[in-house]
Amino acid sequence: MAYPLAQQQKAIEVRDLGLMAYTEAWAYQRALVEGIVATKVANRARPAAEQQPTPNYLLYCEHPHVYTLGKSGAPTNLLRSPEALAAEGVTFVHTDRGGDITYHGPGQLVGYPILDLENFTTDIGHYLRTLEEAIIRTCADYGVTASRMTTPGFTGVWVAPQSPYPRKIAALGVKCTRWVTLHGFAFNLTTDLSFFGGIVPCGIDPSQKGVTSLYQETGLRPDRAEVRDRLTGHLLAVLGATVAAPVAPVSAAAPR
Repeated sequence: MAYPLAQQQKAIEVRDLGLMAYTEAWAYQRALVEGIVATKVANRARPAAEQQPTPNYLLYCEHPHVYTLGKSGAPTNLLRSPEALAAEGVTFVHTDRGGDITYHGPGQLVGYPILDLENFTTDIGHYLRTLEEAIIRTCADYGVTASRMTTPGFTGVWVAPQSPYPRKIAALGVKCTRWVTLHGFAFNLTTDLSFFGGIVPCGIDPSQKGVTSLYQETGLRPDRAEVRDRLTGHLLAVLGATVAAPVAPVSAAAPR
């Protein structure tokens, strides 16, 4: 289900948080989600005419080197000791998103849509395909043909998915609370792919499937802001949404 069309809030406020530690961005997301959920709970006690629309946000950021392990992930997929992580300047975080282990770091465009899916479609599978589609279209803008894997259980966006050695260019991992989403996607632009050697990425045998980036595929170093703006446009189009605020860097202060 979703709200009646007249009550759906289709505008999305876009915030670019710049470089931010993973745990700080996670707390920022949770604060926004808690605010949306509080509005939804309060609306249940209000007459229909007095109910407040719920906001939607699209957060962008970049993280310092970090490995994150999803709630369904296997700790053995981290291949580095605590001492090695410290020497390499990489942190490790257990998180509450879906999926297994992945890497975040410089040169990656990380997107965290904080959406009330009752404003759109209350279908998590459809939502994941929506994120993938926006990234697929963005890859196409740079001459990279990407698509989904047909094998069940392999989310994300892949280059040459039907080849003997598919390469993942964007990973997805989300969580949903009362139909409000958090976490999202990591899109490799100019990422140092060697850091993926410290893990079994997404729990997938690296001898069977690999990782890649826009730079790896094209030899060009795409401008982060340009990629961000293109991806935003594609995501808005796929969702049938509008932008509620200009895409611009914002303070890392507590979210409103």
